[in-house]
Order: sequence, then structure tokens, then C-alpha cells
Amino acid sequence: MTLAFPNPSRSFDEVRNAVRFMGHDGAFHIRFFIEAGALEANCLSAFDALRTSIYDVAREAYSHSRRDSYTLTAGRFPLAGFPC
Repeated sequence: MTLAFPNPSRSFDEVRNAVRFMGHDGAFHIRFFIEAGALEANCLSAFDALRTSIYDVAREAYSHSRRDSYTLTAGRFPLAGFPC
């Protein structure tokens, strides 16, 4: 059979410091873990790809109130979210 991923659920496994997700090969359930470090690397690539938009949102946030720290959330971006 072919490996499939019909269930989009995932969870964070703190012991492994990884995201766990399931695949299925017929009746067999196959567990997968992707280490947090691998996702962080992808997040950095996503940041680089979206750097111009991120800087624009950062400038906008800073223009409203000059603080020394900001958390930019997905709601501030015209995108559905970052691919990390």
C-alpha cells in the first residue's frame, strides 16, 4: 500500500521536543516526529522569504507606540499565516 495522511491532526511531544503526526499504510498507523529544530529552520526561511512584509508590519506597529519590544501576530499580516 501507499503511505497516506488522511488525518491532519498533530501534537507537540514535549519529551521528544518534536511535532508528532500520523500516517497510514492500509491498516497500519505510522507515527512520525519532526524535531522542533527542523521547523525552526523552516521558520527562518519563511521569515527571509517574507522579510519585506514583516518589516512593513513592524514599522507600522512601531509608528503607533514606540516601545522596545513587540510581538507580531498572524492577525497583523494580510497573509493567512507563515509557512512554518
